[in-house]
Amino acid sequence: MIAHEWVLERTPQGLPDPADFSLRGWTVPDLDEGELLVANRFISVDAGVRDRLSRDSYGPRTPVGGVIDGFTVGEVIASRNPRFAVGDRVTAGGGWRTHYVTSGKGQLVLDAEIFTPPIPDSTAIGVLGVSGLTAYFGLTRVARIWPGETVLVSSAAGTVGATAGQIARINGCRVVGIAGGDDRCRYVTEVLGFDACLDRHDLDHSIGDVCPEGVDVYFDNVGGQLADSALLAMNRGGRILVAGQVSEYNAAEPVGIRHLREVVERRVRIEGMVVWDFLPDYRSAMETLAGWIREGRLTYTETIVEGFERAPELFCNLFTHAGLGRSLVRL
Repeated sequence: MIAHEWVLERTPQGLPDPADFSLRGWTVPDLDEGELLVANRFISVDAGVRDRLSRDSYGPRTPVGGVIDGFTVGEVIASRNPRFAVGDRVTAGGGWRTHYVTSGKGQLVLDAEIFTPPIPDSTAIGVLGVSGLTAYFGLTRVARIWPGETVLVSSAAGTVGATAGQIARINGCRVVGIAGGDDRCRYVTEVLGFDACLDRHDLDHSIGDVCPEGVDVYFDNVGGQLADSALLAMNRGGRILVAGQVSEYNAAEPVGIRHLREVVERRVRIEGMVVWDFLPDYRSAMETLAGWIREGRLTYTETIVEGFERAPELFCNLFTHAGLGRSLVRL
């Protein structure tokens, strides 16, 4: 049996290009005792992967010839591992592969009590996966939001930002999003229910206009000049949660924060987070998020393209004209 995987052909310089990736075939071996074979049904394309194509980040740098990282939902199609049966639905960091062989380490069998209609399997790598969990733990454990606070969220039309804003609303906060363009801003307010949304191209004077009483929590997915603008609107004792830096991933030199003295004058706390730190509490968080979806309090959008061959195209589009919500490839 021949399987396929996308590997790094060359290290991207600036914006990634589909030519930076190449498709490689490989022969699936016979399974050893304790192994299983998974056929992927969905793979994710994630902006955060861009950082690791050029340097070590919260994970090691992807070398030329290395398989591209991505979260996956798949089905066990062969097993010599007693913990996994043929037909099990599993999620993992399986990478951009049609199939993979594994010992079972890192494989999570989808819980039928959670992943049952109206909640599809694809949400295991979206709103109920790392993206949604980043939003959940970022607000409830790191920033520790309180009812009545004003929460500002960048990249508000993406899965992390969209989920974060809705969680803040559920917890009694006033929520302002930042997104790119009128259509995305309308989506953030009319579909996701944010109180307001700002166009990221026009921020220097507008954050203060929309947040006249200041910002208590800034959920930062973007970094760079956006973070600087948000810092100038922070209240004394405010918290900035850094979950991503998408504006910096393609930059030859990082922009960083210029107004650092505001951190002292406003007594602002800036803290980064990686969702793996909360692994023991994943299940309870997923149950909470799934409950909100069933109650109609939390909504989500998935941009799904058909065909494994389109993964590089979809990934590159994240940095130019991304779709709404989670970007997935269906195999």
